[in-house]
Order: sequence, then structure tokens, then C-alpha cells
Amino acid sequence: MKTHPVFLCVDDTMVSKFGKKFENVSKLFDHAAQNGSNYLNGHCFVSIMLCVPVLDHDKISYLSVPLGYRMWQKKESKLELAASMIRQVMPEFLSKEHVIILCDSWYTKKNLVSIIDEYPNLDLIGNARIDSVMYDLAPARTGRRGRPAKHGKRLCVETDFTFSKEKIGDYYTGVRRVFTKIFGDREVLAYVTDTEKGNGTKRLFFSTIFSEDLKVFCTEEHSSSDQTDHDPVNYIPLLLYAFRWKIEIGYYDQKTFWSFCDYMVRSRKGIEMLVNLINISYCAMKILPYQDKYFSKYRTKSVQEFRFELNQEIRKQIFFATFVKNIETHIKSETMIKALKQLICQQVCHL
Repeated sequence: MKTHPVFLCVDDTMVSKFGKKFENVSKLFDHAAQNGSNYLNGHCFVSIMLCVPVLDHDKISYLSVPLGYRMWQKKESKLELAASMIRQVMPEFLSKEHVIILCDSWYTKKNLVSIIDEYPNLDLIGNARIDSVMYDLAPARTGRRGRPAKHGKRLCVETDFTFSKEKIGDYYTGVRRVFTKIFGDREVLAYVTDTEKGNGTKRLFFSTIFSEDLKVFCTEEHSSSDQTDHDPVNYIPLLLYAFRWKIEIGYYDQKTFWSFCDYMVRSRKGIEMLVNLINISYCAMKILPYQDKYFSKYRTKSVQEFRFELNQEIRKQIFFATFVKNIETHIKSETMIKALKQLICQQVCHL
């Protein structure tokens, strides 16, 4: 597992609030708002989710754990806030071979992207605006006098990408190495996906990590074969972008089942402390099945289902403890009390 990369998913979520007494509450644009308008009154939280490899029944899977939330105050951009959060966690991953940031097109911008130059093991895979400026690689030097070209011609997603003959996942996909203004002088992989060849909806993705750096995800058959432009190995960075969806699932879980949006504290500091306390509880439920073998059967089940089962066990312990305490004052039978205490010990051992 040491060779497997870890992922840092970056995104933000909004919480609608009707009251105007909350600190930093403001009108926010929300493309997913379902209130008849694209704006809502509330708070915006920037967060980071860690996806880390774990061993589960001799197979490696990825466990997703939200690391924390910070309220956006408009004094600094969301990009700068996300970058500062990444700087806080990166010292813990300096020994990892690859740490990869996953983000949508809102965060694939210079203010966040520049952070990958600060750490040698940090890369980024992100969705980008379809009209992002891209250039071909610099042409070979001709030996003539003058400054050599820094890059080639400007590329167009419509005409300069050759798409795969078959769908990679759900899309026809084209890939090539490019230069782009977002990443400066760094050579990156550009992926263009299309729902239908030529006439479908296109999306653009950039990756600063190359497929040859991710051989841990290659089978022996793929790694030994001669790579072509449409070899499946070339699409590994794009396929890894799917891990970003885990942060959306985390938002849904915490908002729907963990009372994330129900806070009534007014101060920014109090709100941040409360939502992060909820997040710690949520993370504990996700990590416990991997820390205690007794709960390993809940690794593949939802966090909510595990929390319900744990609540049931805790209620049993409270019931038995209260029952024995009351019965000791009314029943003097040592045999009965001893049997009940043994039952409680067995229940505690199981828990």
C-alpha cells in the first residue's frame, strides 16, 4: 500500500439559513439551489476529504475521510482557503510517493494549482473550463538563430484531439500532452471526453501526473505491452478522477443524517467548532470498522447503518446497567445479581 497514492478531494458546500443574525451569513450563488433562484442566504464551507488505501480481506480499497471544514468569509478566495488547508495537512504525507489533489473546474485555477510546485510529491487531476487555452509541445529546434519557441500552436478541443474508437467508461476520450497557462511551464496531460463522437457534450480535464507514474494500477498484461495512444493505461489519471465523487457522498450523508445544517450557533468560531465536531463523529464511524475486528462486518455498509447498530448496543448496556442497579436494592438474591452481572460483562465484551 506504500506505493498507492493518497487523494485530497477539494470542494465546497453551502448551508441555507433564513436568519440574518448569523455571523458571515450572506447571499451566495448556488447552481444547484432548488428554491426557484440561483441564490441562497447562508454559509459556504470549504472542505478537504482524504482518500487513503486500506486493506480489506486481502484486497486494497480506498477509505474516504473528511479532514475538516472552514467557513468562507470572502476576505480571501475559496482557492486561497483550500490551498491553506492543503498546506496544513501536507507535512503528514511528505513520506508518501504520490499525493494527488482532485478538484472540479472551480478550483482548477492558478491560486490553487500553484501549490503543487511547493511539494515534490504533490500532483493535481482536475476538471477545467472547456475553453481553457492549450498549446502543443514546443517543436524540435531547427538550429537557426533566435530564441526557440516555448510551445507549439494553440490547440482546439474540437479538432486537435483524436478520440478513442470505443468508450472509456461512459465517454469517448482523447488525450495528449500540452502546455497551458494554468500550469505555466509544466507539461501536463489534457483529456477531452465526449458523450458522442463529434456531436456530444465535451469536458476537459488536466493531470500533472502521467500514467507511467501510476504503474501500481496497471496489470502485468498492460505494463508489459507496448503503449499506444489509445492504450487503456494512458487513461488511468482520468479514471482516478472518479474518487472526487466521494466528497459529494460525504456532503449528502452529513447533511441528511448527521444534522450538519441544523446548527443554531451564531458566531463563526462556534459554527466551525460544531460542524467539525459532527465531522469527527462521522469520521469515527467510518474508521472504527477498520480499527476493531469485531466491527469489520460494517466496512461495506453505510455509516448510518453502523451508527444505528452501535446505538442499539449502547442502549442495551444502559438498560442492563440501570436494571442491575435497581434490582440490587429490591432483590437480595446473590445468584440473580451474579447472573445479571455476568450477562452485562458478556455484552460489554461483545461491544
